Amino acid sequence: MLLAIDCGNTNTVFSIWDGEKFLCTLRTSTHHARTADAYFTWYSTLIKHYGIETDITDVIISSTVPRVVFNLRVFADRFFGCRPLVVGKPDCLLPVLPRVDVGTAVGPDRLVNAAGAYDRHGGNKIVVDFGTATTFDVVDDDGAYVGGVIAPGVNLSLEALHMAAAALPHVDIAKPQAVIGTNTVACMQSGVFWGYVGLVKEICARIKAERDREMQVIATGGLAALFQQSEILFDIFEDDLTMHGLTVIHRYNKENGTV
Repeated sequence: MLLAIDCGNTNTVFSIWDGEKFLCTLRTSTHHARTADAYFTWYSTLIKHYGIETDITDVIISSTVPRVVFNLRVFADRFFGCRPLVVGKPDCLLPVLPRVDVGTAVGPDRLVNAAGAYDRHGGNKIVVDFGTATTFDVVDDDGAYVGGVIAPGVNLSLEALHMAAAALPHVDIAKPQAVIGTNTVACMQSGVFWGYVGLVKEICARIKAERDREMQVIATGGLAALFQQSEILFDIFEDDLTMHGLTVIHRYNKENGTV
C-alpha cells in the first residue's frame, strides 16, 4: 500500500492508497518541530481507531514546508522501512516536466495538482486550489504545468484584516445571506466571499483570454466546496485532487524503476 502525504503551510494530510481507492484520509496541523515518533503516535492511534488494516510499502511526500521533510523521511524509514519519494527532488520523476522560466522552483503542490488534473480530465485545465494561498495552476494540453497565479488565501485575508484593524473581529468565512452587510461580521464576510468570487472569475477569464482557448476550471482545497455554492465558478470539483496526483507520480516512478 502507498501512504501519500501532502504537507501544506496549515495542514498535513495523510491518505492510504490500496491501488484502487483511498482507504482513509487523516489530517493534522503542520508543525515543523513534530518528530517522526510524534507522527507515528498520531498516525497509529487513528489507524487503530478506524480499524484499518494497512501494510505500507511505499511513501510519497509533497511538502511546501521544507523544514518538515526531514522528520517525514525519518518517519517513513523508521516505521515502514522505505525511502520516500519527495516531489520536487531530482530522484522523483514527473510524467511531464514543467515549462517555466529557467531556474524557477515550482511548488510541489502545483506539480502534483497538474499531474492529478491531467490524469483524470486531460489537458487545457485551470486548477484553483484554495489553501493557505489561493493558487491557479495552468495545465497544458500534454499535462505540463506552464505557470499560474498566486493570491493570498481566504483565511489569510480574514486574519490580516483582523490583525491590521483593531476594531474588526476575527470571523469565519461563510456565504453571506446578502451582499450588503448590516453588521460588522456580515460586512467582512461579504467582502471576503464575494471578493474572492470576483477574483476567481476575473483571473480565470484572463488566463483563458491570454491562452486564446477554452479551458475547464477545476476546484480543489478546503474552501472550494463553499465557493461552488455561489454560482457556477468551476466546471469540476475534486476534493482529493492533490492526493490523486501523488498516486499518479508514484505510479510513474514505479513504472520507470525509480522506486
